Amino acid sequence: MPQLDQTGAVRVAVDIGGTFTDIVIQDSASGEIKTGKVLSTPDNPARAVLSAIAAHVPDGRRIGFFVHGTTVGLNAVLERRGARVALLMTDGFQDVYSIGSSARSSIFSLRFRKPAPLVEPSLVLPIGERINSSGRIDRAVSPESVEQAIVNLSSQSVEAVAVCLLFSYLAPSHELEVAKAIGEALKVPVVTSHQVSPEWREYERASTTVMTAYIAPVVERYIATLVGLLADISDAQVHVMQSNGGVMSASTASQRPIQTLLSGPVGGAIGAREVSRQLGVPNVICVDMGGTSFDVCLVIDGEATVTSQAEVDGLPLQMSAVDISGIGAGGGSIARAEAGALRVGPKSAGSVPGPVCYGRGGTEPTVTDANFVLGRVDSRNFAGGGMDLRLEEAHDAIRRLGTELGIGIDEAAQGILDVVNAAMADAIRTQTVKRGIDPRDFALVAYGGAGPMHAVAIADELGVREVIVPNHPGTFSAWGMLQTDIRHDIRRTFASPLATVDVGALEDVFERLTVEGRNLLLAERVSEDEISWDREIDLRYFGQEYSLTVPLPTGDFDSAALRQEFDRLYRRRYGHSSGEAPVEIVKLAVRVTGLLDRPKAYATFATADIPSRLKAVSFSGTWLETPIVPRETLIPGTSLIGPAIIEESTATTVVPPGWAAVILPEGHLLVSKLESE
Repeated sequence: MPQLDQTGAVRVAVDIGGTFTDIVIQDSASGEIKTGKVLSTPDNPARAVLSAIAAHVPDGRRIGFFVHGTTVGLNAVLERRGARVALLMTDGFQDVYSIGSSARSSIFSLRFRKPAPLVEPSLVLPIGERINSSGRIDRAVSPESVEQAIVNLSSQSVEAVAVCLLFSYLAPSHELEVAKAIGEALKVPVVTSHQVSPEWREYERASTTVMTAYIAPVVERYIATLVGLLADISDAQVHVMQSNGGVMSASTASQRPIQTLLSGPVGGAIGAREVSRQLGVPNVICVDMGGTSFDVCLVIDGEATVTSQAEVDGLPLQMSAVDISGIGAGGGSIARAEAGALRVGPKSAGSVPGPVCYGRGGTEPTVTDANFVLGRVDSRNFAGGGMDLRLEEAHDAIRRLGTELGIGIDEAAQGILDVVNAAMADAIRTQTVKRGIDPRDFALVAYGGAGPMHAVAIADELGVREVIVPNHPGTFSAWGMLQTDIRHDIRRTFASPLATVDVGALEDVFERLTVEGRNLLLAERVSEDEISWDREIDLRYFGQEYSLTVPLPTGDFDSAALRQEFDRLYRRRYGHSSGEAPVEIVKLAVRVTGLLDRPKAYATFATADIPSRLKAVSFSGTWLETPIVPRETLIPGTSLIGPAIIEESTATTVVPPGWAAVILPEGHLLVSKLESE
């Protein structure tokens, strides 16, 4: 069994969002779930974490396991609030980072601009040295170049240094030598590329190293603050959600901050994977709509899709991450008139001041205000009844927008919803149709505070016929964090034709990666008998730019079987394959997992008879008397024919005419399109 302390009475997960911070508490013995929300505190996210715990776990000593997702590192990049970083590269190659690559997000755009780098050009300095493509030293490190770099940086108020030398992923001795000298002289954190990204592609490796150094001081300070504050109320070890779908200890997160970048939205993907397994629905589209953003990812054949190439604010990253894409579309997205047309987002009202109906000083109409004006949100049950929404103020804000556009209030409010729904449907098409995947073959799993409210409209636009609204959708990402294990992905470049690979050399690399991962888990207090590992191999057709990851079966290495599996996965991803083209190995990877004890989650159903009520709600411009039903009164088998509004403390599900909802035995809500007459 794990040596981790999981003997407490409750397991707690906290997800920090742009508007709300969500908390999920699970009884360690029974599996019973309780949830809650507090407003986020952007000035210091740790305050919202403590507020959530204080409000819902009065005795912090009962916490046996604690995990949370943070966007501190991500926000530091997006808002350019990271450390002042210097970059040291091999002499003659120091312009690689500023030149970047030829990849363009919009290849036909006349206004394309390269993403702004995180390092000032004057802080990119050369180091005299050279390791060749075989990993041999052609030129030793020049002490003079290192000394010159130290002199140049001493007066620059540098807070961190990134070191990315040519072919260091094959032989790291030069990076280690340079890092030691720089660290001792400048007394600042030094990040080396062979530690954070031991793979080829110089620009991507440099970008990953720079971003790690850029966010490291910010993430380390935040984690240290949170750990210190929690230590006053709880003995539980703090864990942080990783971008790859696993968790890690707070101390490891401080050492590997790059893995925290996408830790918030990943929790929802892992939760959706668990729901797909519970329901036997292997292929689902996961949509997470909160107050600020809309995130999309896929679960295919029961597993969340993971990529080894991520991107943040246009800057590439070499790291394992659940393949999530997002746009600025949420309940707080601001609507405006622009060039005579209606625009929604990406600017958000956030939690401060928030939508106009919050009554906290907001003046610009948002998606939440539009839903409120159209009767889809009810003040008496919004956020569990903890907020008194202002209908008149929301009306006034949307009336002003409608006047500017020359339309009425209802038309303006419906227009806001139509625009944001179309934008979210397009975001899903990017993850599906543009990759040769038909979204009509998937079900939609909708969560986040605003997801269930918009999910059916999005599904209708895509031709998707089933929407699953899981238990506790408004805090679903936090729930998902309790459904995973400690995990690390260790990767190395290994270039070889598949047909003629040196199996002995390949096995040697796999063994080293396994040992490295095992040592990481032992350092996180996972016992030997709870450690497992899976091997993966990245393959591509010869001459292609990017690769696909293929699981490697246990037993003897079988190149023919591996080739067949690669062709199958390639067809599934892109709709075709090249059976006669030669295949080459690009990278090897080992995924090591430390299993965590967790009780089986189960749904609870209220026995109290809470009556539903009727209310006028607008659907596509028509006001209909609509039943408003508390979700806690619905038991398995209960069905509702739209129109209907299903309310709960963390979210509202809209079931429009032409759709029907039923509660499944697991407690999840299935909304299906009715067959046309």
